[in-house]
Amino acid sequence: MATNHREAIQMQIQQDWANREYIEVITNSIKKTAEFLNSFDLSCKSRLAILNEKLTKLERKIDYLEARVTKGETLN
Repeated sequence: MATNHREAIQMQIQQDWANREYIEVITNSIKKTAEFLNSFDLSCKSRLAILNEKLTKLERKIDYLEARVTKGETLN
């Protein structure tokens, strides 16, 4: 009887360790996913900021050219 009880306890301990290892794998996967998403977010924000600057410059050039055309100036 004592042997069965000891084996049952050992099985519970082994199952507990297996569960802990599984939880650790899941936790690490979640951390890696969060790190990737944060990095991706920063990359996207940076690229969008650069595109925004380029669009702003183009809009200013268009406004300038429209003003010159409206006044009848040549574009030379």
